[in-house]
Amino acid sequence: MEVGPLRQRRLSDDIVAQLETMILEGSLKVGERLPAERVLAERFGVSRPSLREAIQKLVAKGLLVSRQGGGNYVAQTLGSTFSDPLLLLMESNPEAQRDLLEFRHTLEGSCAYYAALRATELDLERLKSAFDALQDCYNRSGKVTRAEEGAADAQFHLAIAEASHNAVLLHTIRGLFDLLKRNVVTNIGGMYEQRSETRDMLINQHRALYEAIIGGRADDARALSNQHIDYVQEVLAEVQQQVQREARAQRRSTRHP
Repeated sequence: MEVGPLRQRRLSDDIVAQLETMILEGSLKVGERLPAERVLAERFGVSRPSLREAIQKLVAKGLLVSRQGGGNYVAQTLGSTFSDPLLLLMESNPEAQRDLLEFRHTLEGSCAYYAALRATELDLERLKSAFDALQDCYNRSGKVTRAEEGAADAQFHLAIAEASHNAVLLHTIRGLFDLLKRNVVTNIGGMYEQRSETRDMLINQHRALYEAIIGGRADDARALSNQHIDYVQEVLAEVQQQVQREARAQRRSTRHP
């Protein structure tokens, strides 16, 4: 058997591997600024030249962006699942909103299932913080904007994705975060007008989901997540039917004064 000389691994390659892992697992978030080179070199126990070489490699890969005199950042493009024009198009299209809910049904059910199985104590602390913020929005009914409630709702589901410890699920949810917020904002107004019990239903559904995850009940967590999306789909279908009926009645009124 013929063998060739072993290529010695450069220290910068080890640094690259560690930073890539941190990006993949979500420890370094899209758009986040890395610590100063001196601080980062001390944390890794390496020289600053080796660290700079690693950063240059990550910039070349498109994972980091270096700004002259402004530090190094995780590339914003990593979180861009959809472009801004496409986000606006999907936000205004009822069929696209329905498609997103169908997608959320599968995606968030899996996140909830794995979060119940894998969440660490730190994950549970973050999840509780997100849940408390969402409950605060519900408690301040009439004093909170739709945008605030939408952001809190989306943040709660993002915390569940983080607790799932599945990198693909996490980055998919993060990439959809803006669309998810817009979807909630678009939905809640019509839902609250359509059914008077909607706010109480959403409060109870989110609480049940939270309790299933912190209790480690994976199958229940997935089922509750699916039931939550099913309810949203059901109410929004009623909203859409009502809109169509009113439009039809308006057309008839225009034709027959």
